[in-house]
Amino acid sequence: MKILPRGFQTIVPRLRRRISLPGPASALILNAISLHPIDEETKMRMSLFKSSALLLLPAVLLTTAGVLLPARTSGGQDKPSVRLANQIDRLTDKVESKVIAWRRDFHQHPELSNREVRTSKIVAEHLKNLGLDVRTGVAHTGVVAVLRGGKPGPVVALRADMDALPVVEEVDLPFASKERTTFNGQEVGVMHACGHDTHTAMLMGVAEVLSGMRADLPGTVKFIFQPAEEGAPAGEEGGAGLMIKEGALQNPKPDAIFGLHVFPYATGTIAYHPGGAMAASDTFKIVVRGKQTHGAMPWSGVDPVVIASQIVIGLQTIISRQTDLTLSPAIISVGRLHAGVRSNIIPDSAELEGTIRAFDPGVQKSIHERIRRTAELIAQSAGARAETSIVMGNPVTYNDPKLTERMSATLRRVAGEKTAVVVPPTTTAEDFSLYEKEIPGLFFFLGGTPKSMDPAAAAANHSPRFFVDESALPLGIRAMANLAVDFLQQSK
Repeated sequence: MKILPRGFQTIVPRLRRRISLPGPASALILNAISLHPIDEETKMRMSLFKSSALLLLPAVLLTTAGVLLPARTSGGQDKPSVRLANQIDRLTDKVESKVIAWRRDFHQHPELSNREVRTSKIVAEHLKNLGLDVRTGVAHTGVVAVLRGGKPGPVVALRADMDALPVVEEVDLPFASKERTTFNGQEVGVMHACGHDTHTAMLMGVAEVLSGMRADLPGTVKFIFQPAEEGAPAGEEGGAGLMIKEGALQNPKPDAIFGLHVFPYATGTIAYHPGGAMAASDTFKIVVRGKQTHGAMPWSGVDPVVIASQIVIGLQTIISRQTDLTLSPAIISVGRLHAGVRSNIIPDSAELEGTIRAFDPGVQKSIHERIRRTAELIAQSAGARAETSIVMGNPVTYNDPKLTERMSATLRRVAGEKTAVVVPPTTTAEDFSLYEKEIPGLFFFLGGTPKSMDPAAAAANHSPRFFVDESALPLGIRAMANLAVDFLQQSK
């Protein structure tokens, strides 16, 4: 009579205890083994390899179990998720050259806030060619497109900004900007000194990638191409606030929104911060009213230039001596001081403008009060008067903690465990924060500094020497596409 060798009689019960398979599958596999008839010759051979069998059989069984059980990766992805992630990788490789070409075109032809006419036309034509539902002219030059997946599900939004800055480019590139225009009455250069050319090109690439897998998308993706993130020109409205007012987050309303920004981290890095990630940003303007006189006789007038200079110094003590920076970071910077028309005339007035950054509403309010008091009292002490106006700007960019925790696994999977990192908050600001006031959002940074360069020595955003390593762009495409797909799948 054919029987199960004694070694297998011992192995099978031990395997039942050791192999963590679901009950039905475990029973099916192990019972099949225990009932299989084995002849005496096999019995003798197997007894020689009893110890080897004990080590090898679990691996054999687990391999066999792969036929019966849903495949999972070490990151916990199920088989459909892995398939979609692989599809994103393949489609990103196909679209990479297009994205680089778009980026270089936008970089060579930058447009200031609310003037992104050429850029938005190229964006809209691409989205229409993909078969998306496209709406143009949102907040002047904004473009909103909707991609409806082949399966029902939630809605996710992806956003990119399109505007450039009034900066003369100093980077030696074959596609460097030579553009000139007028901004606030001054002739200026125009440069994508904050990387919005890359943001726009990458999101165009994401739209093509996700359109290529439309049938498998379990929900809807809304693409938001926004003008005027840097701020609308004087006397105009624009940016995220106007996009929201004109329905960018409606019909359909997204359940979450994601965005990115190139930053001087090393290429290959994705950086993010849960909660308050970027500061609130306000703008102040101070006009000092003095008394005009001849430059050779300053005692016969009241010099607003000297007074304005004293105010600039006084404002710095608000942060260094009057604000508890151990509780919350804060910044006051004066970016513009203008007075007079001739070297030998002490003018009647002087103007200065600057920015305020804060993370705490109480600190923000205190800074506003102290700016007014400092300017007014310094001016009074010299026989002048100061008129102060403060315009509330972007609120704190607040990454929803639950959403950030949930989607951080996607960022780590795409960038790598060691290169998807949590970083301290930054005092730069973003009007992406206005979308996050309406729906949960996650805004993260994409490193764009070549690995051969020390990020600490790299030119910062808004510098005329700001440079983005184009080899970073595929990671940005993959990150945004995977965030969208994973969110849709997890929210079903």
